[in-house]
Order: sequence, then structure tokens, then C-alpha cells
Amino acid sequence: MTITVSTSVHASISKVWDCWNLPEHIKQWCSASDDWHVPDAENDLREGGEFTTTMAARDGSFSFDFNGIYTNIIEHQLIEYRMSDGRKVSITFKAINNVVEITETFDAETENSVEMQQAGWQAILDNFKAYAEK
Repeated sequence: MTITVSTSVHASISKVWDCWNLPEHIKQWCSASDDWHVPDAENDLREGGEFTTTMAARDGSFSFDFNGIYTNIIEHQLIEYRMSDGRKVSITFKAINNVVEITETFDAETENSVEMQQAGWQAILDNFKAYAEK
């Protein structure tokens, strides 16, 4: 089963692309709520390149690494990767004037409900939108 989340970002495609991919930006937006943060992010944006984003509770009670390997990159248009557990993710970026439509489709996992997964990924995407539009 796949899940899809999306948003429209009012910014240039180059700004959206940089905010999405540069570690200094990823650390600013890649969390689902204010009680989480990203203390570390590494990103080798190329086919075969790896990424790791450390997501952590601000109170120090829990953290985990979200990571994977890129399988397809088309600059300013598409990012595809395989997560460390084998699930696939596809992210499209469609620029029209100064608005970028971002659509993420990912394989669901079996531990959490589909609704919970969709809400979590959408919350992160919403944080991205707010950050990139600043």
C-alpha cells in the first residue's frame, strides 16, 4: 500500500530544492511537531548516494535515524529513494511560475496505522512549506 501527501509552496524551484536537500535547511524543518527536532542531517544527493536524518525528541527521551539510498534524481523535478527497511519513496516537484507543487508517495509500513503515517508525513511537509516560504 502506498500513501500520498502533498503541498504547494510559494517560492522558486531553486529555493525549494535547496531547502529540501541541504543539511543546514533539513535541520530546520524536518520534524512533525515542535517537541521534535533534527540535531544532525547528512545528504549525498546523487543516485547511489545516502542520506541520514537524525530525528530526536527535544526532551532527550528518544531519537532515531531516518535513512536511505537515492535511486533516481532529476534536478528540480524528482527524487526517489529506498529507505533502510526497503520501502520506496517518490517525491515530485512541479514548478509553475513561483509555486512548486510537491507530492510525496511512499510505501506504508505495518507498525502504525495508515492515518497516523499520513498525518505524520503531512505534518513534516507542512513544516517544510512554512520554512521554505519564509
